[in-house]
Amino acid sequence: MTITATPSIKDGCLIVRGKVVLTGVPHNVLVSPASSGSAFIGATSTTPSSRHVFNLGVVRGYKFLCLFRFKIWWMIPRVGNSGSEIPVETQMLLLEAREKSALHDDEDSSDAAAENTFYILLLPVLDGQFRATLQGTSENELQFCIESGDTSVQTSQALEAVFMNSGDNPFELIKHSIKILEKHKGTFSHIENKKIPQHLDWFGWCTWDSFYTEVNPKGIKEGLQSFLEGGCSPKFLIIDDGWQETINEFRKEGETHIEGMQFATRLVDIKENSKFRSSGSENTCIDLHEFIDAIREKYGLKYVYMWHALAGYWGGIHPSSEIMKKYNPRLAYPIQSPGNVGNLRDIAMDSLEKYGVGIIDPQKIFDFYNDLHGYLASSGVDGVKVDVQNLIETLGSGYGGRVSLTRQYQQALEQSTTRNFKDNNLICCMSHNSDSIYSSKKSAVARASEDFMPREPTLQTLHIASVAFNSLLLGEIVVPDWDMFHSKHDTAEFHAAARALGGCAVYVSDKPGIHDFKILKKLVLSNGSVLRAKHAGRPTRDCLFKDPVMDGKSLLKIWNLNKLSGVIGVFNCQGAGSWPMKEDISSKLSTPLSISGHVRPLDVEFLEDVAGENWNGDCAVYAFNSGTLSKLSKNGNLKVSLATLKCEIYTISPIRAFGRNLLFAPIGLLDMYNSGGAVEALNYVMDISECRIKVKGRGCGRFGAYSGTKPKNCTVDMKEEEFTYNAQDGLLTVKLNGECTIREIEFVY
Repeated sequence: MTITATPSIKDGCLIVRGKVVLTGVPHNVLVSPASSGSAFIGATSTTPSSRHVFNLGVVRGYKFLCLFRFKIWWMIPRVGNSGSEIPVETQMLLLEAREKSALHDDEDSSDAAAENTFYILLLPVLDGQFRATLQGTSENELQFCIESGDTSVQTSQALEAVFMNSGDNPFELIKHSIKILEKHKGTFSHIENKKIPQHLDWFGWCTWDSFYTEVNPKGIKEGLQSFLEGGCSPKFLIIDDGWQETINEFRKEGETHIEGMQFATRLVDIKENSKFRSSGSENTCIDLHEFIDAIREKYGLKYVYMWHALAGYWGGIHPSSEIMKKYNPRLAYPIQSPGNVGNLRDIAMDSLEKYGVGIIDPQKIFDFYNDLHGYLASSGVDGVKVDVQNLIETLGSGYGGRVSLTRQYQQALEQSTTRNFKDNNLICCMSHNSDSIYSSKKSAVARASEDFMPREPTLQTLHIASVAFNSLLLGEIVVPDWDMFHSKHDTAEFHAAARALGGCAVYVSDKPGIHDFKILKKLVLSNGSVLRAKHAGRPTRDCLFKDPVMDGKSLLKIWNLNKLSGVIGVFNCQGAGSWPMKEDISSKLSTPLSISGHVRPLDVEFLEDVAGENWNGDCAVYAFNSGTLSKLSKNGNLKVSLATLKCEIYTISPIRAFGRNLLFAPIGLLDMYNSGGAVEALNYVMDISECRIKVKGRGCGRFGAYSGTKPKNCTVDMKEEEFTYNAQDGLLTVKLNGECTIREIEFVY
């Protein structure tokens, strides 16, 4: 990546690559070079405090994309073109710098326009015991806020609070910046330096929406049986909230239920509750160990994960529990940052502020996790999903502040997970604060959005869009988890397609017997594995500064790579919901029934990296839903029109030239959403008389490729097979039968 200038302040202006980014920069703002043209922005104050808000100057004339926490647990994106639109709790800010006016809302996506564009990234980070965020003012000033979360932890300066970098490619820029920060800060690791859990490559089922806290052995067995009978068995299982021994001393029998009181429930034991132990006539297992052994053997499960909260449970652990006294618990009352309540308050936090949290002594937190995880591991559990993580930021008072306490808990959690479970089997959840993000040394999977909410029709499009945009930042540190969905739902196809190209785990939360196996079998191979793409699915470059949910005209395009091809999912997220805290103007604007856009091979970043030396610059483009195959130059495009909540997936396979006349591009399994995920390798053998193209493919079903000419014959695992060839579009198809394994497919020309 070419970087030509380090950010600097001159005549009250912050300048990057010769362009003025901020004007009216105060004298107390300082810039210190980092590496590779990047820098840290900081500021000084005349008085120490545990919380400062510093003005950085006025920002105008740039389109921006930011990621901000709209509530304590979760980030969402926002786009705009003035500093006044940047919300509090912004944790990433990306500016688009063009030679022409950046505010000119044209649709010019030509190479010439791209050459005149570069990007400026601002990341508020952790500076010692302080954590930074960005925010705008009504005067278009950009500010950064630093806070410790403990009034006794004060400072009068923050010199490395905001990291700033620039680059020509926004995806390379974010990746390069995270790697610089990883090395400089030493508090977290880039995703490339983490061990990736193997559950990601297998289809899963989570019990949450199926049973909520009423989860029980009988229901789990019924669910697994119904999947088995439908021919699509999960290979990993998450037993979610409801298995633990808890108590809620505030809920009185016969009294009217008070919304939010459930979050005051506390943990009283590390072992499973009576539903999972021998008791009564309804009992279906002796204990957790016997139950897990039984379902693993009968249903072929490879991984079983159990849910728990970072503090043990939502309300922590019960301070009076005899079993829990060894962890020195005490009652603490959360103190939220002004940023937490500056956007949307959360009912769980309202409850915990009222009832308190049984917090474990930080000196004992590893002992707690080690005891809990050790017990679970001895019961046959393979890993844990750890929820409610951002709660810890509100409990830092008296413990050295939010950053220090979060890091103590996170390190203990990662240490215990590594010690008790193999393969780094940890899923983090509700952990979108930068305290957690930049303290993530080992944890390699984290939820990337608010829950999938099956009964909330206006949140489905927001879910897809928020995960894609959040993955710009999160995807450099963890594998983003898109959460579960329902295979039988009005938006099932929409969600399934997104997960197929998200590079993420694929799991559902279907109730027993309520499934759509047609959809599941487009995601899951017959052996229970999934065709997972290589990276985090992220918006294409031409979508970064558009609002795919509320502007009434933009489609959302998400790109990813497989081993030998690219994939683009196109989603119409317009007209079905609105972002929190953003005025819904859909009533004033009539959202069209169908929205049109274009798909280009160039939308797939780094396609040349998987194309190989034989790429001739053209691509075979296979549209999954329509089943059409097109040949495009890398600069060419296809028009796509979609109704609200509809989508299309395109496999973009570079066409390789073998010899003078033979053109070939593998597509993969034509009946799977991510067709190209089934292609493992490609090579060829050529002599005077013939050319043999050899493809390694995975799975069963119709395997397709683009071929410029009809082959003489085809073999699969050295046995001759019939094939079909369409001379009009070049689609070559062969049926893969039998076991769901790696196949050697050979075409002879």
